[in-house]
Amino acid sequence: MVETVITTREDLSPAGFAVEMVERKGQGHPDTICDALAEELSLALCRYYRDHFGLILHHNVDKALLWGGESNPAFGGGEIVAPMEIFLAGRATSSYKGVNVPIGELAEETVQRWLQENLHALQHEPAPVIHHLVRSGSVELVDLYERQQRTGVALANDTSCGVGYAPLDELEQLVYATERHLNSSQIKLRYPAFGEDIKVMGVRQRECIELTIACALVDRHVRDADEYLAHKKTIAELVSNKAVGISELPLQVNVNMADAPEQGSFYLTVTGTSAEAGDDGEVGRGNRTNGLITPCRPMNMEAAAGKNPVTHVGKLYNLTAQAMARDLVDALPEVAAAECFLVSRIGQPIREPWLLEVRLQLAAGAELAPVRAPVEAIARERLARIDHLQEELLQSVMPVY
Repeated sequence: MVETVITTREDLSPAGFAVEMVERKGQGHPDTICDALAEELSLALCRYYRDHFGLILHHNVDKALLWGGESNPAFGGGEIVAPMEIFLAGRATSSYKGVNVPIGELAEETVQRWLQENLHALQHEPAPVIHHLVRSGSVELVDLYERQQRTGVALANDTSCGVGYAPLDELEQLVYATERHLNSSQIKLRYPAFGEDIKVMGVRQRECIELTIACALVDRHVRDADEYLAHKKTIAELVSNKAVGISELPLQVNVNMADAPEQGSFYLTVTGTSAEAGDDGEVGRGNRTNGLITPCRPMNMEAAAGKNPVTHVGKLYNLTAQAMARDLVDALPEVAAAECFLVSRIGQPIREPWLLEVRLQLAAGAELAPVRAPVEAIARERLARIDHLQEELLQSVMPVY
């Protein structure tokens, strides 16, 4: 029996704070690249295990490091002096019933495919160096997965916690939408000079929002300093136009604030990512599972990317808590906002957390007593569907960063 604690708060949103901060690291940021590659390798292993053995076997490949390269960017086109190097580490089942799993090949294929599909300016540059450092997991963990396959009950591999909230407030929506818009395929087709390494920091001070955007520009698509400055202006205009309909608060947009044109210093890159020139990356240092970094909200430090989707509560509970909070807000008009906290106990069924806490902000005039039973029912339903996360992750319909 899951112990469920339901409480209410007057206001769960930081939108009422005097100051609020929200950050998002875009798909070309070194930390996000590491998250993406770790997650893609995990999904590749899941598909291989299931296709060849009929079940997903033990693995956790959530330790990835990007060692930045060296470059000489220049207007009209520069060069890569030393390519970035990517280290993929973790544990995975390397053989099962006498069949070897080609982990190294899967890692190589996964990394090259993701980089080519997601970093448009990287295609003509020296390929990154990939280091496959994944070792075998323990025999006992293979047996654990076989038992799960027989019984249909997955057991938590750790004592950990997950947290999620809903809905996103204006600043959170704006920061997320800004990066997604600038990194959309339509924008890249119109403006190939825009690299994928886009970081957005949003700060609201009372009734004013300021967005500071770092966007790596691709040197071969920028003729000179004047064209570079024109691109910065275009970025600010695109963001301001996108903000219409998301927030009506006064907005200031700053782009590439470290530039010093009088000294010839610009955020110019050969590949569209700072990873080419010494900005390193690591799994878990970027966006949380909802795609944002929100210090004004409850969040934890768990790195979801690369963890297995069968037993690893560090991944499953963060995704479930987030989905549970959304379900509560979407299904119950009496619930204006929700925060959900899940705590696991190692060795216990993942569908039965040690503790579930739900914090609610009720709509005006609503009371807790009439909604308590529906809240518990929605929470139970979401926990019962935790196994479905595997399929959503394998179909790439549920991002984890």
